[in-house]
Amino acid sequence: MQKKINIKNKRAKFEYKFIEEYTAGIVLTGTEIKSLRNSKASISESFCEFNQNGELFTVNMQIEEYRFGTRFNHRPKAQRKLLLNKKELKKLHKEVKINGLTIVPINLFINEKGLAKLKIVLAKGKKLYDKREVIKDRDNKRTLDRIKKKFNKG
Repeated sequence: MQKKINIKNKRAKFEYKFIEEYTAGIVLTGTEIKSLRNSKASISESFCEFNQNGELFTVNMQIEEYRFGTRFNHRPKAQRKLLLNKKELKKLHKEVKINGLTIVPINLFINEKGLAKLKIVLAKGKKLYDKREVIKDRDNKRTLDRIKKKFNKG
C-alpha cells in the first residue's frame, strides 16, 4: 500500500483570509506524478492565474525532477493546468477580475483513486496589522498554555 501524500502550504493561512475552497485536478506528466508520489514537491510560493483562454494554471509549484528520469524529465517550475468545472472556472475568473481576489493552493494530495488533486482557495490578502494581530494572539496563547502547565504541576 502506498503512503499518504499530503503537501501543505502553511504560510497561506497567515498571508491570506480564505473565502471559498475548491478541489481541482492537475494535468501532470509521468515523471511529475512519480516525483510527487515520493513527496518531492512544494507549493509554498505558488499561486494560480488564468490564461487568455480562460484556463486556470498553477504558477511556481515546485516538483523536483524524477531521480530515475531520462532526458524526457519535466521542468521543476513549469505551469501546470488545473481541472475544474466550467461553472467553477467562470465564477473564479469573475471574482479575480472584478474583486481583485487571489487563488492560492493550500494542499496537494493524492486521492484514494491515485489521482493528484490540489485544494485551492479564493483568498483576500491580509494587511500588515492583521498579521501582527495573529502573531500577538499566538504568543498570548503560548504564554497562557505555559502558565496553565506550571499551575497544574505545582
